[in-house]
Amino acid sequence: MFKHILVPVDGSSTSQLAVEKAIGLAQKFDSRISAIFVIDPYPFTGVGTDFAYGQAEYLSAATAEANAAIKTAKAQFEAAGVAVDTEVVEAHAAWRGVVQAAESRHADLIVMGSHGRSGLEKLVLGSVTQAVLSHTKCPVLVVRD
Repeated sequence: MFKHILVPVDGSSTSQLAVEKAIGLAQKFDSRISAIFVIDPYPFTGVGTDFAYGQAEYLSAATAEANAAIKTAKAQFEAAGVAVDTEVVEAHAAWRGVVQAAESRHADLIVMGSHGRSGLEKLVLGSVTQAVLSHTKCPVLVVRD
């Protein structure tokens, strides 16, 4: 049923739950898995020029975080005997990276976690999952903790 599953990861416990769900689906349907981490290379656009964290420092920290999350996800898939392709993707806004990755890889399912933010926290931080749901034509399985 699902030939290619895209799993965006961010290193969170909710992301790890999404990996576990994707493992079960991949085993059931003999699916290919692509795990990605999206980095926004220009997160300070529109914020102004005075910020404590410089661009180079941000990219270095974001890349280290991405590599750690991808390594953890890859280990989870491999421990379950599921082959996985991994990649760190750059996109202006995480949801765009997820949607573009699903389209370019011809994924027929996205499995991703949602932190379940609401109220002011959702308004300030946004919801990557909600934006993906709003912009993709690919089915999305949302995993919550």
